[in-house]
Amino acid sequence: MGALDHISELFDCSGGGSHHKKRKQLQTVEVKVKMDCEGCERKVRRSVEGMKGVNQVDIERKANKVTVTGYVEPNKVVARIAHRTGKRAEIWPYVPYDVVEHPYAQGTYDKKAPAGYVRNNYDNNQYSGSHLARASSTEVRYTTAFSDENPAACAVM
Repeated sequence: MGALDHISELFDCSGGGSHHKKRKQLQTVEVKVKMDCEGCERKVRRSVEGMKGVNQVDIERKANKVTVTGYVEPNKVVARIAHRTGKRAEIWPYVPYDVVEHPYAQGTYDKKAPAGYVRNNYDNNQYSGSHLARASSTEVRYTTAFSDENPAACAVM
């Protein structure tokens, strides 16, 4: 707590006891909203720009993506867009293609995703005993022993 916060607390005339408001953090919220035309884009922009705490709104109509930067909560942004526009809105469900281990796995690859993106499936995590298990260390050792990339590894050849 800084000196200015302490001084402003001393001279606070709100009459409320010692309850502090929890400050919202500056964050970027990405939302997926289907937008067909400039009118849809304008409607979405106006619905979000009126929110308290919004600093910047960026819209990528071809990707159906709205990026809101400010002191806002993600759930409130989604609810506001859905309520004001009547469109279905959800938190951006995609991640860049190169971040995912198995981008063509079932449930990850999505035909509707924008170019360079796949569906974010961290809740259906591949690492928790799914059918896409990693090779064991012995399997890796045997397969690399006879690899063309490592010609000195095999004495038989």
